[in-house]
Amino acid sequence: MSAHEPSGSSTFSPPAGLSRREQILREASRLFAAHGFHGVGVDEIGAAVGISGPALYRHFAGKDAMLTELLVGISTRLRDGGQQRVAEAAEAGEPASAALEALVAGHIDFAIDDRDLITLHDRELDRLPADDRRRVRQLQRQYVELWVETLRGVHPSLAPERARAAVHAVFGLLNSTRRLSRPNALPDREETAQLLHRMALAAFTEAARQD
Repeated sequence: MSAHEPSGSSTFSPPAGLSRREQILREASRLFAAHGFHGVGVDEIGAAVGISGPALYRHFAGKDAMLTELLVGISTRLRDGGQQRVAEAAEAGEPASAALEALVAGHIDFAIDDRDLITLHDRELDRLPADDRRRVRQLQRQYVELWVETLRGVHPSLAPERARAAVHAVFGLLNSTRRLSRPNALPDREETAQLLHRMALAAFTEAARQD
């Protein structure tokens, strides 16, 4: 048995609603974040989802393909989800502040529920092929600019450069959840989400304050 292989893998029960491919990606993300990309083999990922390592190749060409799909995938999901939230707020005739709050809430969901992907991005992005790495960076820039435009809709006097700096600072705040991985390091999910939401909006208000 591998060092990271869970015992009793033959009794693995897949989470409801996840395809086998999604199960593999979820466990790969968890293992890569915990042990590093090079510290995990395909046999360990297979064991985590109750299949043999070689059977993974029916779904992915290898670990590199999993890493690419994880990092390009989450960047796409954040950008697309953000665009949808802003569009829904506009269609409902809601003010820019509602769109900003929706962006914050969506990112908090990611920061709490996908902490492994935050770790993975910080550690392993440079392992992607150059074209995929550029794609991730492009998606991230689009996501940032969506936030900047929405933030300036709430605070029109905020210069673009200052708004962009504030957005990056708030991302740093929200993404800090990855450092709180020990049991009981976070309050319950609802309390954590509310705390992060208040802090993010307060940071934006402070950034817009005229000195």
